Amino acid sequence: MPTKLAVIYYSATGTIHQMAQRAAQAGEKAGAEVRVRQVPELAPEAAIASNAAWSRHFEATRNEPKAQADDVVWADAVLLGTPTRYGNVSSQLKQFIDTLGPQWAQGLLADKAYAGFTASMTEHGGQESTLLAMYHTFYHFGGIVVAPGYTDPLKYADGNPYGVSHVTGGTNDAPLGDVQNAALDHLAERIVTIAGRLTR
Repeated sequence: MPTKLAVIYYSATGTIHQMAQRAAQAGEKAGAEVRVRQVPELAPEAAIASNAAWSRHFEATRNEPKAQADDVVWADAVLLGTPTRYGNVSSQLKQFIDTLGPQWAQGLLADKAYAGFTASMTEHGGQESTLLAMYHTFYHFGGIVVAPGYTDPLKYADGNPYGVSHVTGGTNDAPLGDVQNAALDHLAERIVTIAGRLTR
């Protein structure tokens, strides 16, 4: 049976969406069965409409499959993606996490491999603190955090041992570079490999 990987994310203007798609492709190449799921948007229409890139991305992805608790229960490995929000997890992803109480109480979220990815406008815009805040949840789940560390020389270019991060430089939907793509590939391959060992 292939390892089951869930890539669950929130993206406002499209950067995290790009990262989720790349991670999913890498997971498939590593032999995993992959589900990509977007969490629902919570922001009011006026806020979305105030940013053209946000509005475009919202319309472009409004019909994409939405994350459900079953997607986490189903998975052997879970990658969560969020933009930084003041050095923390976005409210949209946090709201989804907060709905998982019944599954957590039954022990259905334990013993899985978890890791994350994020993006911010500036280089020191809270990327590490966002990932670490996300990982607090995994500890409560009884999950196994599979951070990339410096397990491949490419991590010295990407520079984030906690997960994968991207600096948009203030450009909405900034394209990912070779460094970020390589880091996402490594993260997905690593979590699929480790989850496969856990499920043997």
